[in-house]
Amino acid sequence: MNNTTAATSGRARVQRPERNQSEWRPVALNELLPEDHQARVVWAYVDALDLSGLYAKIQAVEGKPGRDAVDPKIPLALWIFATIEAISSARHVARLCKRDLAYLWICGGVGVNHHLLSDFRIAHGEFLDSLLTGTVATLMHQGLVTLEVVAQDGMRVRAHAGGSSFRRRKTLEKCRQEAGEQVRRLKEESENETHQDASNARREAAQKRAATERQARVEQALKELDELQQQKEKRKKGSGQEARCSTTDPEARNMKMANGGYRPAYNVQFATDGQSRVIVGVDVTNSGSDQGQMSLMHEEVRKRYGKSPDRYLVDGGFATHKDITAVEQRGSEVLAPINSEKNMREKGKDPYARQKRDTDASFAFRQRMATPEAQSQYKQRPSIAEYPNAECRNRGLHQFRVRGLEKVRTVSLWYAITFNFMRMINLGCIG
Repeated sequence: MNNTTAATSGRARVQRPERNQSEWRPVALNELLPEDHQARVVWAYVDALDLSGLYAKIQAVEGKPGRDAVDPKIPLALWIFATIEAISSARHVARLCKRDLAYLWICGGVGVNHHLLSDFRIAHGEFLDSLLTGTVATLMHQGLVTLEVVAQDGMRVRAHAGGSSFRRRKTLEKCRQEAGEQVRRLKEESENETHQDASNARREAAQKRAATERQARVEQALKELDELQQQKEKRKKGSGQEARCSTTDPEARNMKMANGGYRPAYNVQFATDGQSRVIVGVDVTNSGSDQGQMSLMHEEVRKRYGKSPDRYLVDGGFATHKDITAVEQRGSEVLAPINSEKNMREKGKDPYARQKRDTDASFAFRQRMATPEAQSQYKQRPSIAEYPNAECRNRGLHQFRVRGLEKVRTVSLWYAITFNFMRMINLGCIG
C-alpha cells in the first residue's frame, strides 16, 4: 500500500457546522457596516433635515404614559434607501430589516413592521412636497439650479387596479347593493356575538373593515362615472358607449401605454431643471393625455420658487394654443414642435406663418421655432426631461402599490426626492 492509498483509506476529516455552541461576539452594527456604505450617506442626509413637523405629530411625549414612537428618521431613511435599491414593497423592506446589514444598521435595534412602513410612506405627502421645494431652493441658492431651462415630460405608470375591475353603471349599482348588505350582515353578526376570543374579534374586525372600504370604493366609482361619461360623450359625440370605472381604484383610468396596449394607469408629470437635471416639480393626473398639463406644471414651478423659467421645453403632446399662450404670458419662452407641421407642409402651407387660431403669444412661439437657434435648443429636451423618467423606471416605478390620486402623488414624490438625492451626490453637494 503506497502513501496515497494509506492517506485515503480512513474516514475523511471535514469541518462540520456546530450550531449549539454558545459564543460571545463583542461587535457593534456600526463596526460591521463599511465606512463608505451608501446607507451611511442616506442617514447623514436624513439626520440633517428639519423633521420638526413630523415630531410634532407624535403623541407619545415625556412625562406621559404610552409606548415610545419610532423615530421618523428611521422609516424616512429606510424608504429612501429602499427606493435607491428599487424596492417598493413595505413587506419586503420589513423582511430586509431583519436580515440585511444595511437595513439593520439604519434601524439600529428599533423594530419596524410593514404596517408602520406602509402607513409612513403615504401619510406625509405635505412634508415630502415641502422637502422637494426646500431642497431645490437650497440648490438655487448655491447656483446649481437656475431654472433658465426647464423641461417637462409625463409617463404613464400602471395603477394598482386590474383591467377586469372596470364596471359599467348597472354592475356598479349591483356591487354597491351587495357591499351594503355585507356590511349590514357583518354588523349584525358582531352585535349578536356575546363572547368571542381575541383572534375571532380581530378577524371579524378585519372583515368589517374590508367590506366598508369596498363599499366606499364602489360609491366613489359611481361618482367618478358621471364625470367619465361626460368626457366620453365630449370626445365621441353620439357614440352611445357607456363609461366604465374601477371598483378597486375609482380614480385610475385606462391609458395607452408605451407598448401600445391599454392598462389602468396614472400620468406622472416631472419638471426638470436643464442645468442640474434635478426634478423641480411633480404632479399626477388621471388624464391619459398630456394636453393641458404644461400650464398647470409651469404655474406650480413658478409658485414654488417665485420665478418663471426662461425657456420651457415640452414635446408636441403638451403644445396646445391655450397652454402656449398662458406660459408665454407668464414670461417663459416655449420650445416645442409645431403641431401638424408635416401635414401643413404637404398642403403647401407655411407652418411658421400666423394661423387663424393663433394669439399673439402663440404666433411669437411659431416665429421662434422657425429659427435654427430655437430648434437647436429644443434638441436638449430628451436629455433633460426623459432622464428622470428613465432613472425612476430603473428604481421600480412600473406599477403603484397604492390607490387614489393623493397616495399615488405621495409615492411619486418619494421617487422624485430619491432621484434628487442621488443627483446631489453626483453634483458634489452630499459626500
